Amino acid sequence: MAGEDKTEKASPKKRRDERKKGNVFQSKDVVTVGVIAVSFYILEFSAPYIYRNTTYVFSKYISLMTTTHSLNDVFLVQMFKDITYTIFSSVGLLMVAVMMAAIIFTGAQTKFLITKENIKFKFSKLNPLTGIKKMFSLRSVVEVVKNIIKIIILGSLIYNTIIKELLQVPKLVSVDLMTGVGFMFSTIMSIVKSVIIAFVAISGFDFLYSWWEYEKNIKMSKQEVKEEYKQLEGDPQVKGKIKEKQRAISMRRMMQQVPQADVIVRNPTHYAIAIRYNIEKDNAPVVLAKGKDSIALKIIDKAQEHKINIIENVPLARALYANSEIDREIPLEFYEPVAEILAWVYRHKKKE
Repeated sequence: MAGEDKTEKASPKKRRDERKKGNVFQSKDVVTVGVIAVSFYILEFSAPYIYRNTTYVFSKYISLMTTTHSLNDVFLVQMFKDITYTIFSSVGLLMVAVMMAAIIFTGAQTKFLITKENIKFKFSKLNPLTGIKKMFSLRSVVEVVKNIIKIIILGSLIYNTIIKELLQVPKLVSVDLMTGVGFMFSTIMSIVKSVIIAFVAISGFDFLYSWWEYEKNIKMSKQEVKEEYKQLEGDPQVKGKIKEKQRAISMRRMMQQVPQADVIVRNPTHYAIAIRYNIEKDNAPVVLAKGKDSIALKIIDKAQEHKINIIENVPLARALYANSEIDREIPLEFYEPVAEILAWVYRHKKKE
């Protein structure tokens, strides 16, 4: 089974087992690009707020520095609090957004799987051969190609943007600091947006490739499918033996009930039905046993052994065999013909 080709799609059980091991489909590029995109858009959204807070704090303490001749503990503590609050209020939303983006983009792919399997220590991870195989695997080649493409795209976008905005750089000499900072920020954001759009396409490719690779890795061989079927459904040979034993037990129990019958309705050789009617216990006649061919002959032999009345009625025997169940009352449509037979049996017993 070790060298057998794995050509079959993974079964639901195989997928569940792999999931329990922590082996789930996931594209890391999707998570990375998603986090970067969310981070920069949140940064662009909150930039005016960060600018106002930062300039306010710096202006406040720069002006205080010019009027304060001595620094005391109260002043330093207050300054530390203001700076700390400014930093956390400025980047707090960004930090929360980054964490939430990472959780959402990862959870969307893994269905929020939480498992300890991946953090367990495994000696196989220390095997140098495993590391060498990974280095020369198809996944490594794909990663190298992706990284080269990313570098080319990033370099091209930065170069083209710089060339495009190069004519505007000399004009920055004559503008104020904040205008220059705004120009640089908008230029950087323009580059980032272009990079994100390009990287979205790359992450889409990585998503499809990761899905193909995952499906390929969890494929099963035909032997594995058979073994799994045996585990779920049971070995056909074992099931056959169990059914055979169940039939034998059912047959013995059925044959033990034949002596309790009041009459046997039979087709000369093919069908036999043992019927009981106890006025005190039964609401209607009950089928104690029924059989076809060799079983029918056994029922008849058993009935003859215990001197039970046997009546031949071909259509009734066939109909009862097809429409009645053992240990159940006969269907309503057979009440009249069976009642006539039972009446004859009781008259016959009374004469005897």
